[in-house]
Amino acid sequence: MTLSLGLAQISIENAEPATNRQRALEAVRSAAERGVDLVALPEIFTVGYFAFDSYAEHAEPLDGETISRLQAVADEYDIAVLAGSIVEDLAASAAAGFETPAPEGYANASVLIDSEGVSQAVYRKHHLFGYDSAEQELLTPGESLSTVDVGGFTVGMTTCYDLRFPELYRELVDRGATLILVPSAWPYPRVEHWRLLPQARAVENLCYVATINGSGSFDDATLLGRSTVYDPWGTTLAGVGEDPGLVTARLDPEEVEQRRAEFPALDDRRL
Repeated sequence: MTLSLGLAQISIENAEPATNRQRALEAVRSAAERGVDLVALPEIFTVGYFAFDSYAEHAEPLDGETISRLQAVADEYDIAVLAGSIVEDLAASAAAGFETPAPEGYANASVLIDSEGVSQAVYRKHHLFGYDSAEQELLTPGESLSTVDVGGFTVGMTTCYDLRFPELYRELVDRGATLILVPSAWPYPRVEHWRLLPQARAVENLCYVATINGSGSFDDATLLGRSTVYDPWGTTLAGVGEDPGLVTARLDPEEVEQRRAEFPALDDRRL
């Protein structure tokens, strides 16, 4: 049994959630028509990561328009979807009955939706970017991890800057993760970091890692694209350049078992 994975590298416009949402829905439909079993979207694909001044205006709960419409298209087209991430309105989510890390404020939240349109897991970005970003000032970090079984894989989720913190990935592997999805809004000039870090996470954990970036230029940043799938040996299986596109790769869960059996580095850990 294999899994057809799709990475939807869509064009993102700052503070244009209706346009971005429509592109995401079209990308999911296109992926389904190409036989993809699980498709992933980029980080904050609705508002646009760099549209910090628009976060509050366009924040949504976990049962808001974006997730609801993705649930509907997932069910209609029989495809699992990782809603890369949205700006979540924590107060509205809490009012709707969802567990949240704070009673109010905002979070960078990804939702994994199964092929019947049911949300199976939520991941809120743990490591919030500082430097010239307003993310740390505007958002509340996540506090929990979860995995979901999809097509023979145990799927974990992280987000963008999380790639620089390997202990998070090791914790996911300890929870059984064999495929880790990383929605991102990774800009120039850090191209080599974008290649090196997920490849290292795949090698050290002997699992598949897939990075899903957006495409687009803004006043102070340009997303570098290059969404990529790495196998448990760190080999690139499929990727794309900086323009919008759909990356597809067929993944075999037995590949993870074989690599871990042949090279049992995880068994040699000394904690």
